[in-house]
Amino acid sequence: MTTTIGILGAGKLGTVLAQLTTAAGYHVLIAGSGHVAKIQLTVEVLIPAAVPTTIAEVCHQADIVILALPLSKYQTLSPAALAGKLVIDAMNYWWETDGNREDLTNTHYSSSEQVARYFHKSHVVKALNHMGYHDLFDEPRLQGQPGRKAIAIAGDEEKYVEETVKLVDRLGFDPVRAGSLADSGKMEPGSAVFGANVTKKELKKLLTDFSKTKYGQ
Repeated sequence: MTTTIGILGAGKLGTVLAQLTTAAGYHVLIAGSGHVAKIQLTVEVLIPAAVPTTIAEVCHQADIVILALPLSKYQTLSPAALAGKLVIDAMNYWWETDGNREDLTNTHYSSSEQVARYFHKSHVVKALNHMGYHDLFDEPRLQGQPGRKAIAIAGDEEKYVEETVKLVDRLGFDPVRAGSLADSGKMEPGSAVFGANVTKKELKKLLTDFSKTKYGQ
């Protein structure tokens, strides 16, 4: 059976992720924050193979849910609605969008650890957050092609990290394991990894060198 991918967030990142996942052969549902009609035309023009629907339907029908919302909005979602699902956190903190939030900038915890605590019955993996949406759109390549770019993945549950590894590879990128959710801070804004549009070898080095940088100290 075809895996159903649900994307919550129909902005620039969510739209690109819907294009990538439909191109990779997944059945894709996408929802924005408002009424379905608000994204209907955008989806029909840019992602005709995707299905615009409600947040409730995405949560109900999708096998894998990708969070492409502003980080400050994840608590508007129901933890119960996503219970048991693989939830891929592609969100980042932006003060311009999210406001000055001490809870989202707590240096003792990565933002994904906070997301995982909220969705405590889900299986949260951090991925697809550090590469810009333009690069995500432009860079997919077949496995083994020269210059294939890499995506970092962090998570605490091997089964669900492996599912995410397979998804990232199918989307056209080399997956690179970055450690646990506690290590996902290496992928957040301010780190050398954030914004990186590099090969697997280069990405591994950036992750390894994280502790040597100002952000990692």
